[in-house]
Amino acid sequence: MSDLLDPRSIRRLIAEVDALAQDAIDFELHFAAELERVDAAFLASARNLLHYLAVRRHDIRKLQENLSALGLSSLGRMEAHTLATLNAVLAALHHMVGEAAPLPPERAAPVDSASGPVLLTTHANGLLGVAPPRRSSRIMVTMPREAASDGELMRALLLGGMTIMRINCAHDGPDIWRAMVDNLRRCEAELGMHCRVLADLAGPKLRTGAIGGGEHVLRIRPRRDTRGRVVRCARVAFVPEHMAGAPVPGSDVTLPVSSALLTAAAAGDEIVFRDTRGRRRRCAVVAVEGAVCIAECDRTCYVESGQALRLRRRGTRLATGFVGMLPELPASLQLCVGDRLRVTREPTPGAPATRDGDGRALSAARVPCTLGAIVSRVKAGERVWFDDGAIGGTVVDTAADEFLVEITHAKPGGSKLRADKGINLPDTTFDLAALTDKDYRDLDVVAPLVDMVGLSFLRRPEDIELLEDRLTAIGAAHLGIVLKIENRRAFERLPRILLTALRSPPVGVMVARGDLAVEMGFERLAEVQEEILWMCEAAHVPVIWATQVLEGLAKTGAPSRAEVTDAAMSSRAECVMLNKGPYIAEATRFLAGVLERMELHQSKKTATLRRLSVSAMT
Repeated sequence: MSDLLDPRSIRRLIAEVDALAQDAIDFELHFAAELERVDAAFLASARNLLHYLAVRRHDIRKLQENLSALGLSSLGRMEAHTLATLNAVLAALHHMVGEAAPLPPERAAPVDSASGPVLLTTHANGLLGVAPPRRSSRIMVTMPREAASDGELMRALLLGGMTIMRINCAHDGPDIWRAMVDNLRRCEAELGMHCRVLADLAGPKLRTGAIGGGEHVLRIRPRRDTRGRVVRCARVAFVPEHMAGAPVPGSDVTLPVSSALLTAAAAGDEIVFRDTRGRRRRCAVVAVEGAVCIAECDRTCYVESGQALRLRRRGTRLATGFVGMLPELPASLQLCVGDRLRVTREPTPGAPATRDGDGRALSAARVPCTLGAIVSRVKAGERVWFDDGAIGGTVVDTAADEFLVEITHAKPGGSKLRADKGINLPDTTFDLAALTDKDYRDLDVVAPLVDMVGLSFLRRPEDIELLEDRLTAIGAAHLGIVLKIENRRAFERLPRILLTALRSPPVGVMVARGDLAVEMGFERLAEVQEEILWMCEAAHVPVIWATQVLEGLAKTGAPSRAEVTDAAMSSRAECVMLNKGPYIAEATRFLAGVLERMELHQSKKTATLRRLSVSAMT
């Protein structure tokens, strides 16, 4: 410590900090042309981002240790006010050696320790709405299809703490999206609350195409307790064939059948058959409601299209019929480590590998991809991941219309690859436009309904300009833009992406951790999401923390310990996104409670020292 207090040591620290400050100014000057295009209200934020990036080009860990030892700022919380923090440290160091701290005009900071955080709050309010009382993080919830008609669900979400509704344009369609927003507006009026709406564009998601060979089979299964005893029979709705696929309230499954069987049925009758395994099964008719026959079954059974059925009353056969066309079950490819998979440009449905009697693959499995233009960009040696990293491999051969992958990562015994699963190519260089023809059509529909638009799978600053041009063309330039960072290219270009986005705010960033983890490597996800948080705070841009937050709770009703910790960490973002699930209302209430508690202990990276509940010695 005595060495650090030596004036010569302090002057060395002055020189180091002064060099950082000058580098920040020089870095800003290098981007003068880009700054001229930034919105005037966000110019100070853009300048601060450049100052922060300049400092972070250096390894200053030793400098931080020395400053901390002197009781000064270690520069670890300078994101929102970088140059002001450097100036303050310089002033303190000069004072320690009895000197005045010179501050040339060009060193004047665009923001200080007070105005920087205020700008972030202002920008977050402008995009995401004002945060609710007792917490600064908003809650965004992805809408399930039921949100189009279920008023109770919508009220539960609003009362539980949802402040932003997310419509995923990759699912459902315009009629459902409009109904979701209409349902929200009705519930808002009833409760006297307000909720913003985000429409998340689908973007050019690279996915697996169709796979052939699916079966038209349906499983009927009663509910059993832990000892295997039936606690509730399966309720089966037998319906006319023209009602196939239409849900019947109160039933577990719907079976389209011949009309002759339905017209003769009455309560107390039985429908008997042998299922696909040859096992004799019976369903007891409990009610006939118009053209629908409701029956109960106490045994598990599998039925398929064309299955013969017999209607009996007190042992006498009354009528016979057949099961109509059932939906095709999703087909899949079984892939093991060492297997090979051809990913093709042509849309021909995929097919499994042919295998010998010992199960060894004799030929490669095949699957089409949804973006055929990508195929020609892939090179041998590059990595490929499927289904959010569940299956992985390396490209071993390429051709004009396909590439061959050797599977290197799968579950013991093999993993199933189905249609419509994501494909990630973290090593492949390609820059497809982030807006597809579908996105342009969807924008026309959702623009009048929403407050902001999510730009999916952007890879370059030009993607933002495409969206801005389209919004201007349809009279929706006032809408906020949420930039989804979900691939390696977007992360590597994030500084320029942020500078481009600040030309026409309001803007925010969503950390889409699912695809990002696959692209960057799961071991790097924690580091990468921290860097995104820091850069966005430096630009005073709000962040949405997304993907698998409290997913176990939303889907099963019980959270894991790890996801509760993750939810607590998410409080450093300005918004947290929940995905849909049967228990989404409970997950929303739970998350609101976590965020309110963390608000008392944490502000971004800074711990706030509220009195500990265990501070007294007993």
